[in-house]
Amino acid sequence: MNFKEKYKKISDKIINKKFMNNLLIILIIGAMLLIAASALKGEKSQEEVFKKDEKKEKVIENNYMEDYAMLLERKLENILGEIKGVGKVKVMITLEETTEKIPAMNTTQNQEKTSEKDSQGGVREIIREDSSIQVVTRGSEGNIIVLKEIKPEVKGVIVVAEGAENIEVKEKLYQAVKTALGISGNRVEVYSSN
Repeated sequence: MNFKEKYKKISDKIINKKFMNNLLIILIIGAMLLIAASALKGEKSQEEVFKKDEKKEKVIENNYMEDYAMLLERKLENILGEIKGVGKVKVMITLEETTEKIPAMNTTQNQEKTSEKDSQGGVREIIREDSSIQVVTRGSEGNIIVLKEIKPEVKGVIVVAEGAENIEVKEKLYQAVKTALGISGNRVEVYSSN
């Protein structure tokens, strides 16, 4: 082999080695960039998930309250429409803003009594009380166990009914709403429809 061919072989090997090394370095840097980008995206997505969960809770609670109000409205419309002298009935109910949930709790109470006598015959009693309260949860997610759920209070009711121009029918509607919802009269308004 002459010098030219040896030089070409050696230079090809060196170029291939350099090329392979450069390619390997570029691949490593690319992989590191992808890992860093996904880590940053993961942090961002956890915040987004938390915000979405908060929004979802509010939407669920608002939907729950709307569904509860609509259920009460339909029931009232059905029953009020059965009263003698009443035609078509429309009911609108507004509720207080929240539903109260009472969680299950474990309560532990300890009481320790100590009596001490001094040299002069006096007695001193020391009473020490400790208590702890823990909310009971279910499962690994820590879902709170709810013992009781108090529905939102009715804020006001408007009834628009055919036949309500008659004072007797209007009074029957008024009394029926107060009785059905267990609310005071100042929260109920009854009007005649067109």
